[in-house]
Amino acid sequence: MVTGAGSGIGRATALLLGRRGATVAVHYRSNSDGAIAVVNEIEAAGGRAAAFCADLSRREEVNALAEAVDRDLGPVEILVNNAGSLMGRCHILEMTDAHWQDVFQTNTTSVFYTCQAFAPKMVERGRGVVVNNASIAGRNGGGVGCAAYGAAKGAVIAFTKGFAKEMAPHGVRVNAVNPGVIDTPLHEEYTTPEQMERLVGTIPLGRVGTPEETAEVIAFLASDAARYLTGESIEVNGGMWMD
Repeated sequence: MVTGAGSGIGRATALLLGRRGATVAVHYRSNSDGAIAVVNEIEAAGGRAAAFCADLSRREEVNALAEAVDRDLGPVEILVNNAGSLMGRCHILEMTDAHWQDVFQTNTTSVFYTCQAFAPKMVERGRGVVVNNASIAGRNGGGVGCAAYGAAKGAVIAFTKGFAKEMAPHGVRVNAVNPGVIDTPLHEEYTTPEQMERLVGTIPLGRVGTPEETAEVIAFLASDAARYLTGESIEVNGGMWMD
């Protein structure tokens, strides 16, 4: 199950997991064309996939999503919580309650809902993997106007560690990735060319990352190669943040 899989890191992750033999539930909220294209590409390569629509900020839709995926594709063994959005840049002193709540509902509460909906079946089987897509913003607070997003992603990092402690006795591993500046539609929408140029200047490796590079780390965390890793947040940022 890959949420927000119609573009960017979610798309790259769904395609990579499909190439590696996973049956992939491709989630989308509004990007139906992107999700269907991902399904078609996985199936064209001989894999199995299906697209599912849900607003992950609404608990009832998340629960219905979990039931639909289980019915159509079988129990989820890997949950990748990728869906999220900056929701626009907004200075703290000008921020409305609605903006703050929307950012947290989209980026943090949605992860809580999906984990509650999908993890019980993992606990029943005694195995499973959850990978949460957080952000370097959860480490450094984000750029100017991104404080709510940074706080929401910081909460995802903390939630990952807490959930990992609870799930470990049940054979379920929970980790996160913290992408830095990645070439995704988020930056196309919210970052100007001038801002991007300044950001690249702060990256030791001297370039933005690709969705595929982040997907490789997610796939590693979902694999048996990472079987002794849980509660970790892996920095994928070209050296921009070193922990």
